[in-house]
Amino acid sequence: MAEESRVADAAAGRPRNTDVTLSVVVPAYNEEARLRPTLDAIRAHLAADPGRWGVWELIVVDDGSSDGTVAIAEAAAAEEPRVRLVRSPGNHGKGHALRLGVLASYGRRVLLTDADLATPIEELDQLDKRLGEQAADDGLGAAIGSRAHPDARIEVRQWALREWLGRLGNRLIQAVAVDGIEDTQCGFKLFDGDQARAAFGASRLDGWGIDVEILRYFRRAGWPVTEVPVRWAHQPGSKVRPLDYVRVLLELVRLKAGRSRSARWARWASGSRPSGSEAPNPGTSGPGTSGLRPVDLTVTVLFVLAALFLYKGLWSDLDHSYLADSGSDQNQWEWFFAVTADNVRHLHNPLFTTFQNFPDGVNLMANTVMLGLSVPLTPVTLLFGPTVTWAFVLTFGLAATATAWYWLFARRLTRNRWAAALGAALAAFAPPMMSHANAHPNFLVLFMIPVIIDRALRLCDAAAAAGAAPGEAGPGDAVAAGAAPKRVARDGVLLGLFVTYQIFLGEEPLLLAVMGMLLFALAYAFQRRDVAKASVRPLLRGLGYALQVCLPLLAFPLYWQFFGPQSYHSVLHGDNAGNSPLSFLHFSGRALFGTEAAADPLAMNRTEQNAFYGWPLIALSGGLVVWLWRLAAVRALAFTAAAAALLSLGPRVRIPFTDVVLPGPWRVLAHQPLFESVIESRVAMICAPALGALVALAADRLGDEGVLPRRSDRLVGLAALATALIPIIPTPMPVRERPDVPAFIADGTYRSYVSPGESVVPVPLPDPGDAEALHWQSASGLGFSVPGGYFNGPWGPDRRGIYGASPRFTSNWLREVRNTGQVPPIGPGQQAQARFDLAFWKAGVVVLAPQPNDAALYETVEKLLGEPGKRVDGAWIWDLPPTGAGARAAGAAG
Repeated sequence: MAEESRVADAAAGRPRNTDVTLSVVVPAYNEEARLRPTLDAIRAHLAADPGRWGVWELIVVDDGSSDGTVAIAEAAAAEEPRVRLVRSPGNHGKGHALRLGVLASYGRRVLLTDADLATPIEELDQLDKRLGEQAADDGLGAAIGSRAHPDARIEVRQWALREWLGRLGNRLIQAVAVDGIEDTQCGFKLFDGDQARAAFGASRLDGWGIDVEILRYFRRAGWPVTEVPVRWAHQPGSKVRPLDYVRVLLELVRLKAGRSRSARWARWASGSRPSGSEAPNPGTSGPGTSGLRPVDLTVTVLFVLAALFLYKGLWSDLDHSYLADSGSDQNQWEWFFAVTADNVRHLHNPLFTTFQNFPDGVNLMANTVMLGLSVPLTPVTLLFGPTVTWAFVLTFGLAATATAWYWLFARRLTRNRWAAALGAALAAFAPPMMSHANAHPNFLVLFMIPVIIDRALRLCDAAAAAGAAPGEAGPGDAVAAGAAPKRVARDGVLLGLFVTYQIFLGEEPLLLAVMGMLLFALAYAFQRRDVAKASVRPLLRGLGYALQVCLPLLAFPLYWQFFGPQSYHSVLHGDNAGNSPLSFLHFSGRALFGTEAAADPLAMNRTEQNAFYGWPLIALSGGLVVWLWRLAAVRALAFTAAAAALLSLGPRVRIPFTDVVLPGPWRVLAHQPLFESVIESRVAMICAPALGALVALAADRLGDEGVLPRRSDRLVGLAALATALIPIIPTPMPVRERPDVPAFIADGTYRSYVSPGESVVPVPLPDPGDAEALHWQSASGLGFSVPGGYFNGPWGPDRRGIYGASPRFTSNWLREVRNTGQVPPIGPGQQAQARFDLAFWKAGVVVLAPQPNDAALYETVEKLLGEPGKRVDGAWIWDLPPTGAGARAAGAAG
């Protein structure tokens, strides 16, 4: 850059003077009000003693100003040829401007001064004198102005708080970077010219932190730095803020991380890591381990925008939009968020409620209420309503999950961040995930799973480094096996906390994640027995610490889940819940190239399209495994994905296009504790992160010229990736208009018909097929309880888990009428049974809202109750006698 400046000088007709005694560099950004007096003062001072300063130059660096700064500098340069203007293409920060100015300078000494001349130019004399003395004693270096020196003169002070924050910031900077220098941020500094150009040429920071970076460079080079007391006066309009000291610290952290990354990369390039064709040891930190980069923020923002795009229909009208393919799940989840917020608000037990399934209630711990989010998001639910919470969890939970996979892949698998982003996008936005994105946030919001995986791998880091073959130890593996018991304890405790939190986000996803981790670990250990052997002890110790943390925290919630009120054992979900082998080759209904007509026959429903990766991705994955087969991590990923896909076929596998049915491997697990409640087709979701990791590894190598030197080969590989991934890009979630809450409920009219301890009985009762009554509750502030509902609860003497409440005569009859539109014969026996059921439910009022087949439902209720309904606020109601009278009538009928 200095050479470019000198070329520009020659082109402008300026003499190429290599005998410049002093260069003064003034960075300027929107300084039209202060720049001209500063330039005049500097020129006057230097011209007053030409014998001392000899040939000098004054360089103004414009940092992308939007005011008249440039015009003022050009006018000064026209008047005085020793004034030069250097322009930055944009506003990049003071550090960037200083670097431009210093590298454009010729002087044997270089003075940096701010455009406000808070330190008068006359103080140059002291710095120059001290630098001369220093050169005679210790050699060349730097003399910097200091406001913290006891002999400094502060003529105009800042506000007391501002000054105190500045001192605190300087002390923090000393502790972190340049111990012994009291004032690093004074803008008045004099350097040896050649040393300054070397230091600024090696600098990387563009912000305020460049002062510290340069001083650290001088320290490490052994060049002396002396603080000289100066006069200083605070100037109105100063662009330095107390929080800028925090920015300096952040820049220094980033600089330190970047240097560590450079050192690791140097070791990797020199052979301490495998060559570009080798994969990182999955038990170690990969070459991507580093601090935050701009690309990290960019990737995160892209994930957020992608999630907002998918849910744009929901966000466009939160009052009326309902995810079309969610069945009754949106009503259920909004109810979960609402009831949890209500429990927290009133300090009720968050693990139980009687707002559904009245009077027996619902065991919330035995349902997927995601207490890990519904509890902390209580303020959002109370302020904005459960629909906002629902949309927020889906959208930002999806983006957080993608970001977490990105972080894991960048840390453990790839050097190229964009390759990690591509793999993370597949892991988070894969077709099975998008199917659950319609209705199941517990299977969509998985941001803790990558964190848990990383923490488990950390327990193997030290052992893996010690046990790895030569050339396979990662650059972060500096701790020998067994040498860091404190680290094992720390990682074990954190793993326990992370697992505990995930339990309160979703237990079944955690079980699937553990299955995937075990499959990968077994496959990798089989290939790298040395690493596995070295990892066993710290891993088991860490898991022991994790259990010590988990068990006390989870003892009561898990007891409540499995033995508390309304607990159950296993869940009945049918005998045909496995994937069809064809589902892996087809596109899902939410994929760019998919259709619902093709996908629906191959899945339980639209929220359980748990495979559907598409034949291009399956074919590409096979090709990538062949290409990268020699990598142990790739072989382990291939085994994990294949085993998960096979397990997901269920206990019986029907060969496509034949009547042949074979036993599947899931039959071994189908009736085991915990696994008996798993919908086996969901095991195929394990394939998503496995394929995402495989794609990340492949993309990382396709972007590496050292792996594929020919550009044409890299383009062919990238085209293959695009061909496989574009067809499964998800499309926005369709929405429909949700029914309005009846005015009888929304306006609170129901309150005059329901006494404490009674319930509102919707017609038909809410169930998994139609849970609109749950929306009535959540939208009206949970002012009443309802019998029935959509939840998991016990049924029968063995307490098997079912979806919804235990069936009763009345609820079954009303559901049948809703579905068929036919009124069954009703006699005294049916009427007595209905009265008995209403007494059990402690019914205060029966409500029939407008809906399909409502005429048949009205006639059925009228006959069962023996009286006509009353039209109130848009709904038919039957006002029942108090619970006590109802109970006596039911007893007499019995």
